[in-house]
Amino acid sequence: MGGRRGRHAGAPRSPKWQVGVALAVLAVGAVAAILTVVALRRDAKTGVTPGRDAAATVQPLAVTPPAEPDRWPRWGLTHTQYTPSDDVPEVSGPGRQALAAQSLVQNQHIMGFGADNPEPRPGKFDFASLDARVRLMADTGGAPVITLCCAPDWMKGGKAGKTDWNLIEAAPRQEHFEDFARLAAAVARRYPHVRRFMVWNEFKGLWDAQHSEWNAVAYTELYNRVYDALKAVDPKIQVGGPYIPVDTYAEGASQASEVSGPWGSVDGRVLKAVDYWTRHKRGADFVVVDGASASHDGSTRPDEFAAAAKFGAVTRWLRETTGLPVWWAEFYPLPCASIDPGGSCPALQWPEERRVAVVATALMELAGSGADTVLYWDTYAPRDKRDGCPLCLVSNADGTATATLRLLQDFARWFPRGTPLVPVKVSAPQVRAIAQEDRVVVVNTTGGAQAVTVDGNGVTLEPYEVRWMDRAPGQ
Repeated sequence: MGGRRGRHAGAPRSPKWQVGVALAVLAVGAVAAILTVVALRRDAKTGVTPGRDAAATVQPLAVTPPAEPDRWPRWGLTHTQYTPSDDVPEVSGPGRQALAAQSLVQNQHIMGFGADNPEPRPGKFDFASLDARVRLMADTGGAPVITLCCAPDWMKGGKAGKTDWNLIEAAPRQEHFEDFARLAAAVARRYPHVRRFMVWNEFKGLWDAQHSEWNAVAYTELYNRVYDALKAVDPKIQVGGPYIPVDTYAEGASQASEVSGPWGSVDGRVLKAVDYWTRHKRGADFVVVDGASASHDGSTRPDEFAAAAKFGAVTRWLRETTGLPVWWAEFYPLPCASIDPGGSCPALQWPEERRVAVVATALMELAGSGADTVLYWDTYAPRDKRDGCPLCLVSNADGTATATLRLLQDFARWFPRGTPLVPVKVSAPQVRAIAQEDRVVVVNTTGGAQAVTVDGNGVTLEPYEVRWMDRAPGQ
């Protein structure tokens, strides 16, 4: 299923051991394995999972979080395998300052995407790497979110004490759904200042090949167990799902649905899964999806700017059908299947101004349709891993904010959640605009200069320029 999985390569690097140490570890591990099997057999008789009570005794992380923002920033990012803080000092320092310049929503997964296995053995927690990411979010003023994915190997058929990062996208087995829920509760106890959690990621491991559709029944059972576990820790915790990828096909495809437009048609199997979750979930504080403006064939219709209308159409459909605030855990307005070597990403050949203009247009669609939270999937990589970082939020050359990060920060400053929008008149359809009472942002969607009037005021925009302007009272 789906090329966007390639965006998610994010497992931590495995440590390298000396041969002598490895042999000693193997010897000790063999003894431990025997004892573990004995314990498992003994507990199997009583129906008790080893370490089941350990989650209730997890101690909170000593961290001073920023104050809850008066208004939810709405716009933000997901940290992946690397962050600027992992880089050399001359990059990490400025990089952290760039992130801290304006409070954004910041999201981190509990395993993979920069975090090690949080529970390598039942009831034995290792939160060191996750602690570091949560501290980073606190230190840079982020409004924290945690994604409850992925699962330790022993929950999905692997060996306790071992992590095979090739299996990162495997889902926990049904008999371990309750174990995963307990892990979620342990995470909530570890980080009591984190109030918002997304359950799982893109239905990983939950594709029903036999019926060629998403296994919404299994996902919803997993979700409900996690929901109950988190609410038992603190009823004020906010929980959302189903975090399903909203794929798009060309009109007329067999997977087409009623949610469609010139940009294409949403896969009907996605709508079916969302409907099942909506009707059978225990409860939810928000609904989560992710997706790209490009169709399944990689094309953007009618063009890269008009294709952003998909984000608005899907947001409005979700608000109407679920009655919940809509979160985009990932949004991909650029036609990129992958930025890895050999991957297809035509946008890498564009000037930065064009890429930023496309992202700005997508943010306008999301704001205009009432999206509650929108997260940019950051692809940061240190200099020794990638030469340049064209789609990153922070430069891996000097740690300065990129134009995309500044754009997200401007939207967080001027269009946080609940900001009333006001009409704005623009004299040319090639220039997009969105406004609130005090501020308007306009985007030139063409490769040529545009002389236009915005609310009666003349302005000349450079090719693909994004410009913020003050609005006079009463305009």
